[in-house]
Amino acid sequence: MTALLTDNLPLLAGAPNGIKKLRELILELAVRGKLVPQDPSDEPASELLKRIAEEKSRLLTAGKKLKHQAEISKQEQPFSVPVTWSWVRLGSCLEMINGRAFKPTEWIAAGLPIVRIQNLNKPDAPFNYCNPDAVDDRHVIDTGTILISWSGTPGTSFGAFIWERGKAALNQHIFSCFQVGDAFFDKFLKLAINTRLEELIAKAHGGVGLQHVTKGKLEALTLVLPPLAEQHRIVAKVDELMALCDRLEAHQSDAESAHTQLVQALLDSLPQASDATDFAANWQRLAEHFHTLFTTESSIDALKQTLLQLAVMGKLVPQDPSDESASELLSRAWEINVKLERTLPSEAGGDDAERWFGISAPKGWCVCKVSNIAEVKLGSTPSRAESSYWGGDIPWVSSGEVAGTIIESTRERITLAGHKNSSTVMIPPGSVLIAMIGQGKTRGQSALLEIEACTNQNVAALIFNTELVASRYVWLWAQAMYSLHRADGHGGAQPALNAKKVKAFSLPLPPTAEQHRIVAKIDQLMAICDQLKTRLTQARHLNQIIASTLVQQATN
Repeated sequence: MTALLTDNLPLLAGAPNGIKKLRELILELAVRGKLVPQDPSDEPASELLKRIAEEKSRLLTAGKKLKHQAEISKQEQPFSVPVTWSWVRLGSCLEMINGRAFKPTEWIAAGLPIVRIQNLNKPDAPFNYCNPDAVDDRHVIDTGTILISWSGTPGTSFGAFIWERGKAALNQHIFSCFQVGDAFFDKFLKLAINTRLEELIAKAHGGVGLQHVTKGKLEALTLVLPPLAEQHRIVAKVDELMALCDRLEAHQSDAESAHTQLVQALLDSLPQASDATDFAANWQRLAEHFHTLFTTESSIDALKQTLLQLAVMGKLVPQDPSDESASELLSRAWEINVKLERTLPSEAGGDDAERWFGISAPKGWCVCKVSNIAEVKLGSTPSRAESSYWGGDIPWVSSGEVAGTIIESTRERITLAGHKNSSTVMIPPGSVLIAMIGQGKTRGQSALLEIEACTNQNVAALIFNTELVASRYVWLWAQAMYSLHRADGHGGAQPALNAKKVKAFSLPLPPTAEQHRIVAKIDQLMAICDQLKTRLTQARHLNQIIASTLVQQATN
């Protein structure tokens, strides 16, 4: 059975949450008697049960009070075990003593360390200290003491521990445990208890944050009891396989880090190319290893960001000398919309041009301001106190919905009364929306509006009054700008946004025909990226099915 594990480690570890599940499988096999072979010469567990009974009889004769434990029924045995194994209740083989409820007034600057739950979960957690002379011997522990934390937060606090940090006082909500009959190797006992934590937590009671498992429920817990010699072999094998998981995890982490750095370095070389020849060489180097580089969701997302950046730098499609230049089309747009009093942009040059293009600008391109190509309008929110303003037929976009998507419907709608009694305005289809305020990654995000709708006050709408500018291209620019700022660690396109800043954004503008060619190329490349993600998901799903089949074989 161990060979089934080790021979398929890469496959099992490669499944979603593979190494975590692999660790769980190792422990599950350990307590089912399927991790190491049984040795017929081992003293069977039935002899260990006799020792427990003899020790309890001696303690009763000596006048010690012991709680009677019920016989273990078949229903209380969750799985079958080897013939040399037995089942035993925790309360039959352990005496459990609760820690002391120390008061803050008993804490001192130095003395005997007080072991609290956080000292079990976090080795670097600070200690409180107490006067050793004020603590009863039954509340003092030392290296090698078995501890069971029975109160706390599920998933972090419950469990069995072996104390390894010297003499200390034990706080409440932790049992110090002493074996009756010495039937368990302490490390196997810890392992056996911790594989039943989900069952214990299910029996816990208390609030959402802090829960407790009563002593009675702990004592009633049934545990597997293998021969003592086999317990040692199991622990040794578990340690060996867990160390293998550690190495596998470290290797996986190193490989993922190296892969991420390699992909980013190759992607960064594309926009940094000095000329067309350099760019072609960098792209060819990337293309030769495409299917080995883009094998993770993060690498595919990084590729998408780079493609957006290349699109607005004029490096994604070739320029056509016959295209009308961007400055000429803006001159015509200005003449058509002269009443808007927009300033005529200059040819590409200066700091803005260098920022977007590097050394040289693509032929026919120019850099303009958003206000040169679009009206920027803000919306508003009708009064929430007026129920007659909501639930109507007019779509209303909140800033949270502006999240890198094409908007074809909205979560909320307002009525005509809500529209008339607020400063919200109707935004036509084909407008680009930019979120100016939002939680987390929302600020600076953009969306393409494909319906007529209103927006709230935290959304800037770019409304285009000329067919010389393709709204899809402007949306690509907005996404590229957001990606660049996210990569630099900013919260969005700017630390804080308002209508004035949005109007002043610099935008690299190609000829109209090239705008459409760029959009078509981006659509094609993004579809390929989506196919890569789909294949990745399918491969992971297949891997998970195979891994689950192997796990089922191992546990049956």
